[in-house]
Amino acid sequence: MWENRCFLGIESSVTGRSWQARLADPEVARTLALRCDLPELLARVLAGRNIAVSDVQAYLQPTLKQHMPDPVTLVDADKAANRIVEAVLNNEKIAIFGDYDVDGATSSALLKLFLQTAGKSPQVYIPDRLTEGYGPNTQALDDLAQAGIDLLITVDCGVAAHESIAHAQRQKMDVVIIDHHLADEQLPNAHSIVNPNRQDDLSGVGYLAAVGVTFLMVALITRKLRESGFYSNSTPEPDLLQWLDLVALGTICDVVPLIGLNRAFVTQGLKVLGRRQNTGLRALADVAGLDRKPDTYAAGFILGPRINAAGRLGHSHLGVELLSSDDSSQAGAIASELHELNRQRRDIEQAVLDQALAQAEAETSGSHPPPVFICSGDGWHSGVVGIAAGRIKDRFKRPAFVIGFDTKGEGTGSGRSITGV
Repeated sequence: MWENRCFLGIESSVTGRSWQARLADPEVARTLALRCDLPELLARVLAGRNIAVSDVQAYLQPTLKQHMPDPVTLVDADKAANRIVEAVLNNEKIAIFGDYDVDGATSSALLKLFLQTAGKSPQVYIPDRLTEGYGPNTQALDDLAQAGIDLLITVDCGVAAHESIAHAQRQKMDVVIIDHHLADEQLPNAHSIVNPNRQDDLSGVGYLAAVGVTFLMVALITRKLRESGFYSNSTPEPDLLQWLDLVALGTICDVVPLIGLNRAFVTQGLKVLGRRQNTGLRALADVAGLDRKPDTYAAGFILGPRINAAGRLGHSHLGVELLSSDDSSQAGAIASELHELNRQRRDIEQAVLDQALAQAEAETSGSHPPPVFICSGDGWHSGVVGIAAGRIKDRFKRPAFVIGFDTKGEGTGSGRSITGV
């Protein structure tokens, strides 16, 4: 049968695997090619992704107008936007609490830049990955309360931080959560929680990265401020499209599915990125030697890793500072520091990976590795153990855990799994 023949005649790859054609029926691709006037290869790719004839144009040339829903379709979005508008109109003190990865940095920078156009100067807090870990913590919240913060907005985190959110409420801070991670049925006791992956959310955009959810919220807040008569000649309404480069970068680097609205964010955002409007991204591209039109590879493998390096090596604040900077000199200095941190990260990562792989290979017996790999070592940097676990998982097609122990004998580890486990 056609479907049992090896694809392109490749009976065995370098790793011993056979290539299987994704299409069960090549006639589907031929139909797409004829009806949509497409090259055969492109038609095969689209057919392999189950793109219908009626959806081809929207898939190949996605626009925000086609794909962007009304943000109020997200549960709590209207309530959250009203609270943020209230804070803007009443001149309350606002803080943004973000994650230390690219999605968190772009989400935080986007919200900060938007609030600045409304005359606010929000404080941004990014926790130290090595000493504070992920998400809101009580010490950070105490510091924010001491600074007089009235409204705390978490981005790319918060939906699982029950105790911390309760602590913030006790400190008389309202908390608005903007997140995208899978949520339990029991949610934190926040003022409002905007997350398309809430179990009671039916918006259908659960594939968005946090920066995509943040963009929807910014659009809704803009609408409400406009309706309130907030914007004027002295405070003009911002052009939200100017920040699509941040949305595209966070979406690509968080490795979310490039479907629907995400495809529009990335397609249009890369155009904005190519205009080099963002001072920080321009400086980062220059220091990285990016001298061509930015594409998904440039975002995911050149710009993104340099921003991620800051969080991995204990300089988590640098990403947001870079992305929200309008000072060329400051941005250049931060970009250079990120470039050097990324070089250090690669060296540290390679050293840990070499040792972890050696342990994993020692556990294999012929062609039958164990069902799960657990590798550990003294002094392995906690900021790169997740990367090493991912590489071992990819190499042996088994779940993998990598743990680094400090001088006190305490371990910090990360796990990566395979489909179905």
